[in-house]
Amino acid sequence: MTEGTNVPEDLKYSKDHEWVRVEGGLVVVGITDYAQHSLHEITFVELPETGSSVEADTECGLVESMKASSDIFSPLSGNIVEINSNLEDAPELVNEEPYGKGWMFKIKPSNLEAEMSTLMDAKTYSEFIASAE
Repeated sequence: MTEGTNVPEDLKYSKDHEWVRVEGGLVVVGITDYAQHSLHEITFVELPETGSSVEADTECGLVESMKASSDIFSPLSGNIVEINSNLEDAPELVNEEPYGKGWMFKIKPSNLEAEMSTLMDAKTYSEFIASAE
């Protein structure tokens, strides 16, 4: 497998390269290995505020790297219940562990089932990124 193509089977993916993992009644969100690899060395992460509400497919944060900056889009609608404050001092966690310690925020979703059905599974996302290269 080439760099930037780690696509865990147990997650869902957005066309904007965010991943989603359901944990209990919450949804954990981060950017994919493909996205962090495309950005290269991440130097800054701006996350939404805890308590704020977000709408699916709308901008809610920013990731900056030596190469570029990229908006973070919320893959689901709901309320931000937690952010990964470790990223303030260690944004490189997104590069090192995009699906682990590099997670970005947690949402209490307002329409989980309907919006999850719009996201891609691992196979579809892998085909999506392959067609973009």
